[in-house]
Amino acid sequence: MITDPDRFAAAIDRFDAANEQDPHREQGQPAELVYAQRMTEMLERFAPDAPEPVRLAVRAQHIERWKTPRSSYPEGRAGYLAWRADLYEIHARSAARILAEVGYEEAVIQRVADAIAKRNLKSNPDAQAVEDIAALVFLEHYLADFAARHPDYDDTKWTGILRKTWRKMSPAAREFVRCGELQLPEALAPLVLKAVS
Repeated sequence: MITDPDRFAAAIDRFDAANEQDPHREQGQPAELVYAQRMTEMLERFAPDAPEPVRLAVRAQHIERWKTPRSSYPEGRAGYLAWRADLYEIHARSAARILAEVGYEEAVIQRVADAIAKRNLKSNPDAQAVEDIAALVFLEHYLADFAARHPDYDDTKWTGILRKTWRKMSPAAREFVRCGELQLPEALAPLVLKAVS
């Protein structure tokens, strides 16, 4: 339930206004705005009764992501992990600032920030919900592009990537995939289903 629809709408508008500044484009639109909209759409399909903090966290998960490019960190796995960990906190702070500015209480702001930052992932249902939605959006909307950028990956490499994604997901999200609720890329659907079987 949304406690104050006007305040909620103001927060979403502010998140979207920030992401509209993304210079990268997808389908002619700012890429992070498209991503945020896809996250909300997936949440509506997967968990339409999600609480307000989850709805806010899902929309702001990648807020202003382009401002901290991967190229600003060292190459290799250690650099990638540092970049990702820093992004969690950067996004959480950006969302918290906006939520405070539109009048959210500290308790809600903290829940949203914890979910975006993936704090206590295994024991925090809000954070797990954001993780689930991100994984589902990746599989449906970004897997094909990821595959196109890595044509050298063989089935073993792909199976490993898909299984890592699968392990991050809750049982409910896994069942969502198994039941055919996702529109998987046609060429990659057999590999996804094989990897997670």
